[in-house]
Amino acid sequence: MTRIIAIANQKGGVGKTTTTINLAASLAATRRRVLLVDLDAQGNATMGCGVDKYRLLYSVRDVLLEAVTPQAVIIHPEGLGFGVMPANADMTEAEIKLREMPAGDFALKLALESVAVDYDYILIDCPPALSKLTVNAFVAADGVLIPMQCEYYALEGLTALVDTIKKIQRVINPRLEIEGLLRTMFDPRNNLSNDVSAQLLQHFGDKVYRTLVPRNVRLAEAPSHGLPAITYDPSSAGAKAYLALAGELLRRHDGGQMSLENQ
Repeated sequence: MTRIIAIANQKGGVGKTTTTINLAASLAATRRRVLLVDLDAQGNATMGCGVDKYRLLYSVRDVLLEAVTPQAVIIHPEGLGFGVMPANADMTEAEIKLREMPAGDFALKLALESVAVDYDYILIDCPPALSKLTVNAFVAADGVLIPMQCEYYALEGLTALVDTIKKIQRVINPRLEIEGLLRTMFDPRNNLSNDVSAQLLQHFGDKVYRTLVPRNVRLAEAPSHGLPAITYDPSSAGAKAYLALAGELLRRHDGGQMSLENQ
């Protein structure tokens, strides 16, 4: 059964897009069928998968506004092993027009229904704001994965995000849950990081992934080459962390085994 996961945090620079790309690649490496949906007008996930956002014939915007089918938009970048529904600055128009549509909150959910059967996992890269596009992702999703840095302001923003998830769950999408909290750019030498990490574990318990994503140069370099870290440098600490995250996620869902293609 398809699992749809929104990767969201209204705070920018927390590793949201990095997580979406690298988790997609890591799940694909375990022979899962994966689709990455880019909902951000910046198109960073699109570019990070080696797709030129400036030369798109169609984007997610066209799907949301019912101009084309999802099948017409999905791209399969060479060598990555997963599909991409790309985005660019046209998403700003979609944000505005969705507000005028009677069922604007359900546009993504309805669009994904026609392709969900082809995938085991659909990962949605949300914009860094609690916008109409983010609401669309939450309505379509089964769970929300929250990447966050272990710093003071991250905790403050987390409260608003959790409140939004609970509201969507109560009013529109009763199956929505917090998929998990992922500690990113983690530095164990930093006392604040350790303190915030301890608070997360205290408040969210098993919802906090055991996997810690460290600050890693190779992880930061990979998007400029249009590649996930697992392809750019599979031996890097960042690549290994996201493979570990994929394994943890699979074990939570169905006891899935990490059977890597490259082994």
